[in-house]
Amino acid sequence: MNARIALTLVVLLAVVGGGALLFQEQDRARRPQSAAALGKPLLADLKAADISAVRIAEPKATLTLKRKDDGWVIAERRDFPADFARVREFVVKLLELKVGQSEPIGEKDRARLALDAAGTQVEFMDGAGKTLAAVVVGKKYFKREVDNPDKAIADGRFVALPAQAGTVYVVSDPLQQASARSADWIDRSSFQVEKVKMLEVRRPGGEGWRIERNADNADWKLAGLKPGEKLDIGRANAASYSLSLLELADVAPENAADTGLDKPTLVKATTLDGLDYEIKVGRPEGENYYVSFTSSGAAPQGDDERLKKLRERLPREQRLASYILLIPKSKLDDTLKPRAELLEKKSDSKK
Repeated sequence: MNARIALTLVVLLAVVGGGALLFQEQDRARRPQSAAALGKPLLADLKAADISAVRIAEPKATLTLKRKDDGWVIAERRDFPADFARVREFVVKLLELKVGQSEPIGEKDRARLALDAAGTQVEFMDGAGKTLAAVVVGKKYFKREVDNPDKAIADGRFVALPAQAGTVYVVSDPLQQASARSADWIDRSSFQVEKVKMLEVRRPGGEGWRIERNADNADWKLAGLKPGEKLDIGRANAASYSLSLLELADVAPENAADTGLDKPTLVKATTLDGLDYEIKVGRPEGENYYVSFTSSGAAPQGDDERLKKLRERLPREQRLASYILLIPKSKLDDTLKPRAELLEKKSDSKK
């Protein structure tokens, strides 16, 4: 190889190498500066131990979860008990959120992605009410085309940090728990009326019925049974047993109006354990009834596991008695049946 050819190769290598370096610099320039945030925690400085309250604000509703010595409560529902597991899951989920994608965003895009006032604001506060961190939860993120975004399962969520209004982040969790509906946060454990001895139902007009039994395995007796009538024992069992399976759908706000509890259907029950319940059932609200109740009596002592659980449950039931509850209609339908539907039909008795 002569000197001229060698010199030409050196020049070509320098040109190619310089071009490669130039391409790399241009590629770096094209990458958004926020690329360094990919894979990093969204709320890196937030610590679970510092959180004493979580405020979730939607355009038409606000809900505040507060931590107390005996658990979490919902401030807007007179400190009604919140589901500890749900609150913990939500807080842990937010703490573990990692940035999957980030892009610069303008005012119009913030509105389009519901990252402005139309979004859900989630704020974490300490015991003094100081904001520790906040995030705006916007629209769902999909990797694919969907027919109905409101009902489809999302692949993630668009979120933003108030201190970084010019950036939108995509996280891989759809954050369905970011809701200001009290029904999504309450502890759904209800009062339970077990081993009923006497059950009476009276409607506002006065019509109703009463059944009684002397022991757990004894047959029910219907008061005022007329000649030719026969009580359907299965329906009587269902009417009483349903009261042991109650669950909460929601708790009504303190200023709830038109509940129908001024002229309720009255349900009275006495248990074989010596407890008395008076339950008022108001008007329907969607798929639920407005309900209030009072209870009296002390659970009997004993080492029986059922009695232990009953004694543990009574303090919570006494607390629930100070609220207006919403209970699914399906849980009360068997108890609220008209008297005629507790009787055996003639065709049934013939069979």
